[in-house]
Amino acid sequence: MTKKRRSQHWYGKLDKDGFIHRSWMKNQGFPDHAFDGRPIIGICNTWSELTPCNSGLRDLAEGVKRGVWEAGGFPVEFPVMSLGETQMKPTAMLFRNLLAMDVEESIRAYGIDGVVLLGGCDKTTPGQLMGAASVDLPSIVVSSGPMLNGKYRGKDIGSGTDVWKFSEAVRAGEMTLQDFMNAESGMSRSAGVCMTMGTASTMASLVEAMGMSLPTNAALPAVDARRMALAHLTGKRIVEMVDEDLKPSDILTKEAFENAILTNAAVGGSTNAVVHLLALAGRVGVDLTLKDFEIGSGIPLLVNCMPSGKYLMEDFCYAGGVPVVLNELKPFLRPAKTVLNKDISAHYEGAECFNRDVIRPFDDPVKPAAGLRVLRGNLAPNGAIVKPSAATDALLETEADAYVFENIEDLKANIDRDDLPVTADTILVLKGCGPKGYPGMPEVGNMPIPAKLVKEGVRDMIRVSDARMSGTAFGTVILHVSPEAQAGGTLALVKTGDRIRVSASKGELELLVDEAELATRRAAWQPDDPHYTRGYAKLYIDHVLQADQGADLDFLVGKDTRLVTRESH
Repeated sequence: MTKKRRSQHWYGKLDKDGFIHRSWMKNQGFPDHAFDGRPIIGICNTWSELTPCNSGLRDLAEGVKRGVWEAGGFPVEFPVMSLGETQMKPTAMLFRNLLAMDVEESIRAYGIDGVVLLGGCDKTTPGQLMGAASVDLPSIVVSSGPMLNGKYRGKDIGSGTDVWKFSEAVRAGEMTLQDFMNAESGMSRSAGVCMTMGTASTMASLVEAMGMSLPTNAALPAVDARRMALAHLTGKRIVEMVDEDLKPSDILTKEAFENAILTNAAVGGSTNAVVHLLALAGRVGVDLTLKDFEIGSGIPLLVNCMPSGKYLMEDFCYAGGVPVVLNELKPFLRPAKTVLNKDISAHYEGAECFNRDVIRPFDDPVKPAAGLRVLRGNLAPNGAIVKPSAATDALLETEADAYVFENIEDLKANIDRDDLPVTADTILVLKGCGPKGYPGMPEVGNMPIPAKLVKEGVRDMIRVSDARMSGTAFGTVILHVSPEAQAGGTLALVKTGDRIRVSASKGELELLVDEAELATRRAAWQPDDPHYTRGYAKLYIDHVLQADQGADLDFLVGKDTRLVTRESH
C-alpha cells in the first residue's frame, strides 16, 4: 500500500477542512487534478530587492517550477524573511535565527511534501538549511550564484576584498577619493552574491560538498543560463526525492560535515562557515564541535580566489568549480549520501580542470596546510579561530602588548588618532562584539589598521575579538573568541598593555596576566547594559548560544518532525 503523502492531510480530505484548503487555492486557477495526490513542492524563496545578492531568485523560481511540473509535482512558491548582508543594521547575523524560525514554521504549517530552498546571500543559506533540517522534509538547495567579475580600469576587482584594499589606500593617500568612488560602479555588475570566495560562495560550496545541492551549484554565475537549467533539474529532482523519502537527516551526517570542513580548507572558505556548520549540526543532532574543524588544518589551499588568492568565482566556475576540488580531495573525503541518493563521489566523478592556476593540484597548492586553525587558552577557553590562508605567516607566532577598544564606538572614535599609542607589533583587541554584546556578532573583527600605521605602510596586524569578519576580508584576524566579553569571558578583562601570546601552530591564545590579577579584575567586572530590551532582539540576547555552539537560540536546537493535526476551523 502506498504511503499517504503529507500534503494529503491538507488537500486529500473530503470534508469541510479539505474543501477550505482546496477551494482557496483554486482562486489562483489551479484545476482539480492538481490536488490528486501528486507531490506538492514548496519553493522557499528569499528574493528581495533589499537583498541584492538574491535579486535573481524570482527568475530561478520559475525554472524550479518547470522542473516540478515536468516530474509530475505541484510547485507552490512562498516567501520568507530575506537577509541583505550589505544592507541590514546592526548585522544580518542577528536575524539568521529568525529566518530559520520563519522557514521551519512555514514548512511545518503548510501542506507540502518537499521543499526547494532558494537562497544565496550569506545568512540566507544557513538560515534556510537550519529551518528545513528541523522539520526534516525532503529538501534541496539552489543558490543564487555569484555576480560577474567586478571590473575597474581594465582589471578584475572583487567584492569586499578590494573594497577593504581601496579603503586603506585612500586612508594612506595612495588612492584618491574620486578614484575610490569611480570603482564603486564597476564592483557589482550583475545579480548574484559576492564574486570573491566570501561567505555566500563558501556556503554554496559547502552545501555542494555536503550533497545538499546538485553538482555545479556553487560556482555557476547568477546570470549564466546554466543556472536556470540547474534550477529546472533541481525541481525535477525534488519530486524524485519525495518519492524516495530522502530527507536532510539522511544526508547531513557527521561524514558530510567533515567533507564540508575539508572543502572549506581547500577553497579558502570563510571563517563564518564555522558558526553556520555548528548551528546546522545542532539542528540535525550531529555531534560537531570546534575540535572537528582541526581536521582541515593540514589541507592545502587549492583554489586561487580572493581573498586568499587572485581570481574570482567566475574564473572558478570556468576552471571546473567544486567538482574539481572534491576530486582533488578524493583520498580524504568520507563516504556520504547526497540529494542524488548516491555517494558524494557521484558529484565529482569525471571532473576535469580547465585552468590549473585557478584550481591547483593537491601536490602544487596555493598554500600548504591552510585550513582554519582553532586557538585555545585562558583568553579563549572555549575556542577562537584564525584563517591562515588570508593571514600574514610571520604574525601567526607572536607575543606582544595589547591595545584595547572597549566597544565599536571606542574603535571608531579613536582608530585614526595620530597619537594612538600603538606600533606595528601591537595586538589590537576589540570587545563587545559577540552574539550577546553587539548583539548579533557582526563582521567587524577585521579592524582597520590605525591611520598612523597605514601612512607608514603597515597593512596587517594581529587583531583579536569576539566578532566575526566578512568572508571577503583578509588579515591576521583572530575571531569568535568564546566566551565573549558580554558573557563574562576573559576577553572582558583584557587591559591595554597586557601581553598576549598567539601561536597558530600550537593552537594557543594566552593572556599573560597572572590568575590573581585576573580574579581581581573579574570581581570588579560588570556586563554592559543590553542594547535592546524588547522584541526579537531581546529574545535573541536572552537565548543565543556562544560562537563555539553556533550562535543558535538555545530553544531551537534539535528538530520536531511531528505532523500538525489540529485544523484552523
